[in-house]
Amino acid sequence: MIEIPSDLHPDLVPLAFLLGNWAGAGVADFPGAEKCNFGQEVTFSHDGRDFLEYVSHSWVLDAEGKQVKPLESESGYWRVDKDRKVEIVMVRDQGIVEVWYGELAKQKPQIDLVTDAVARTAASGPYSGGKRLYGYVNSDLMWVGEKATPDVELRPYMSAHLKKVVTPEEVAEMARGLGDLPDDGIAFFK
Repeated sequence: MIEIPSDLHPDLVPLAFLLGNWAGAGVADFPGAEKCNFGQEVTFSHDGRDFLEYVSHSWVLDAEGKQVKPLESESGYWRVDKDRKVEIVMVRDQGIVEVWYGELAKQKPQIDLVTDAVARTAASGPYSGGKRLYGYVNSDLMWVGEKATPDVELRPYMSAHLKKVVTPEEVAEMARGLGDLPDDGIAFFK
């Protein structure tokens, strides 16, 4: 279920499905880099202003699913206008700054994005631009990213399936909203 916080800026209501802490796993595969499974944690938060703050950390996973080393980190700010056009400013740990534009799909929580501008530091690797698709599917957040370099045409390079992480504070809030439950717990299901 998508909840809309009472202090969310009204312009951000179409992006409310992104809010929260998410965690999960995915696959990374791009020419010139080692193919790997990765873990990811993503947070979309707000402070009442007209943007969502976005932070993502990912790391390489070994065959048992344990963290091996950091993979990518990025952070940015997401906005949406009255016509459901989305704009994002994002900074990545590899020395890349991007401006993304896209739009929300009609009648479903899905966002298609494409880079409009890319700036790179001298230390960053080759990168020309990308595309991303984010979707809220059965209460999970799924995304796929494509990227291009001067030597590689636009192609998929990462995708992940993330689940909402519930904090102890959120559990306590949910429990307060349940009211009186039967003592034995079983009667609740009868």
